[in-house]
Amino acid sequence: MTLNKNAVKAFSASITLGRNVGYSDTLIDKAAVIAFIQGYQNELIMNKNIHLSVSLSECEIILSGQREPHLKLNFINYPKFPLSEKQLKEEIEKMAKSLIEKFEQNRVVIEYPDETIMLENSGEIDPDIIMREY
Repeated sequence: MTLNKNAVKAFSASITLGRNVGYSDTLIDKAAVIAFIQGYQNELIMNKNIHLSVSLSECEIILSGQREPHLKLNFINYPKFPLSEKQLKEEIEKMAKSLIEKFEQNRVVIEYPDETIMLENSGEIDPDIIMREY
């Protein structure tokens, strides 16, 4: 058996998206996030011929009294549909902004190997986190 081998420069990124609407107890449905991502991907394919593959997993963010379910969206430069690092970062950030708006998040974090970016809609902090007064 002969296999084709394709390689691209390594790239990774992740978006961490809270599953609570704002700081309420209302939980965002995982299936709704998946449907949104697929619709977003389809638009990218049709409008820009960009295939932005996402791996999605569940996790929890814990800080002080906060314990919030999250979804972690992981990205690589998929060798079948390679993009430049600049394109990947631009499209991932655009997706993060769309996720903030669609799912009423105060902020999301994008992690790259060389930097961590926080996109913030509101400076509000989860009331379950202990804050020190300065």
